[in-house]
Amino acid sequence: MKNLLLVGAICLPLFSISQDFENTDADSLVYDQFYSDSIYASFEDSVNNALHYEHGTIDLGDGIATLQVPAGFKYLNPDQSLYVLSTLWGNPPSPTLGMLFPEDMTPLSDDMSFAIELTYAEEGYVEDDDAEDIDYDDLLEQMQTEIHDANPQRQEMGYSSLELVGWAAEPFYDSDTKKLHWAKELQFEGTEENTLNYDVRVLGRKGYLSLNAISDISQLNTVQANMPQLISSVNFNDGFAYGDFNPDIDEIAAYGIGGLIAGKVLMKAGFIGLILKFWKIIALAVAGGLGLFKNKLAGLFSKRNSED
Repeated sequence: MKNLLLVGAICLPLFSISQDFENTDADSLVYDQFYSDSIYASFEDSVNNALHYEHGTIDLGDGIATLQVPAGFKYLNPDQSLYVLSTLWGNPPSPTLGMLFPEDMTPLSDDMSFAIELTYAEEGYVEDDDAEDIDYDDLLEQMQTEIHDANPQRQEMGYSSLELVGWAAEPFYDSDTKKLHWAKELQFEGTEENTLNYDVRVLGRKGYLSLNAISDISQLNTVQANMPQLISSVNFNDGFAYGDFNPDIDEIAAYGIGGLIAGKVLMKAGFIGLILKFWKIIALAVAGGLGLFKNKLAGLFSKRNSED
């Protein structure tokens, strides 16, 4: 029974498991055993033992870029990162180049501070000549309005409403390194603590690399303290760098620095793309959906016991 439940918790969609329990006689379930800390610890151990972290020099995107894993961090490859993001944390599957975790953290750590997802978007060469002219206060107001106005559609599709509270860190663009970073504070309906979305963009010849910090707003200082080494850890390889752009053969992106910050590129895929991108940043539900599942179980048993 124990092994079966653990396999189910790892491999099956949580809503499916919950439905199975709803359709099962409560007397046949060993609730106390499943809900105990020892069972959860076994689940956590099984996940952690299956994940293999790397250090040192990491090739990203088949030679497009190189990551030098910063001191105090460990790297998880794309396949295992997709498992963490999608299966453990309940996000819609999407391409990833991997993840970075603090050395003493795992995807199911109770004291998880933050994690970094790496992705690459081949959307063309992003011209940066608008960087010095951007009014970030105006840009923030525009983003707040667009996100607020999109909430009815979000709710129709089953997502919680979302509000952009403001900059957690105002955008900064380094024209020498061609690296851009900024942070947003987001509020999701029904959550007690606001979400931190800390973004880094490394501009290249044909697109950009993204480092997306996944955390709660309470971890802002911790994330900021690690940002310098994280930003410097990723660079495009020769032939893919910003300075390798060839106007005769390379495409230019349809947006500049301002559009990159505002997320205009996401609108190309329609409203669904925007929703899914914002949905991903709430991935730090520690222990993924398992915690919600355990609460669901507790509720089911409480309800059934009161009916007996």
